[in-house]
Amino acid sequence: MTIDPAVSAAATTASRPTLTARRTTSPKTAALIAGVGYVLLFALAIFANFLVLESMVVTDDPSATFDNIASSTGLFRLGLVAFLAVFVIDIAVAWALHVVFRDHDPDLSLLAAWARLGYTVFLGVAVMEFFEVLHIVDDPTRVATLGRAQAELQVTAALESFDALWLIGLVAFGLHLVLLGSMIIRTGLGSRLMGVIVAIAGVTYVIDTIANAAMPNYEAYSGAFLAMVAIPSMIGEGWVGLWLLSKARS
Repeated sequence: MTIDPAVSAAATTASRPTLTARRTTSPKTAALIAGVGYVLLFALAIFANFLVLESMVVTDDPSATFDNIASSTGLFRLGLVAFLAVFVIDIAVAWALHVVFRDHDPDLSLLAAWARLGYTVFLGVAVMEFFEVLHIVDDPTRVATLGRAQAELQVTAALESFDALWLIGLVAFGLHLVLLGSMIIRTGLGSRLMGVIVAIAGVTYVIDTIANAAMPNYEAYSGAFLAMVAIPSMIGEGWVGLWLLSKARS
């Protein structure tokens, strides 16, 4: 007996379970996640960098740095927790920004997300050095075994390693900002000026890292480089955060 192919196909289709469309995160929800993430990152970065590291680390004075950390290990641990929170939030922001832009520029949004994740990997590895600092400072036996001078040098070396790893990661972060600024300009989703400022901020991150590696006298100009990076970064990224929150409400 010959079976009509059309009847066979219909029977096969009818026997298959009905598949429902998979729900995905909307760009509006992603914008809210990214916007809140930017606000949290801003607050956490200020606390971890300026209220913790800047208040404890004394340039070219390992003894004072050791004493500052040893006398305020609770604050140092809070700084560590803040950096760990930044690590996690940056992953969420990378994903959320990809969702916001993927319908308009899928390839570039994916590359931008990967660049931010690359930075996050370096940050995560860098933060491990904070644990090493605590393992030394919080262990009197280890300090006694090493000797105070050697313990101070190991703490300084761990903090310098943190800085170096973070600086390398900031090259990837700078690339992320350049790509993010380019997407804002190309898609027209946000202000063109905002996109330009964000892209400029990304370039300054890369320039600062290269200068730090290439210039023996970088410290003499560190204030100027800090201003070069901080001004466009704070304006551009702050603007992006506010834009994302407003986009989530619209």
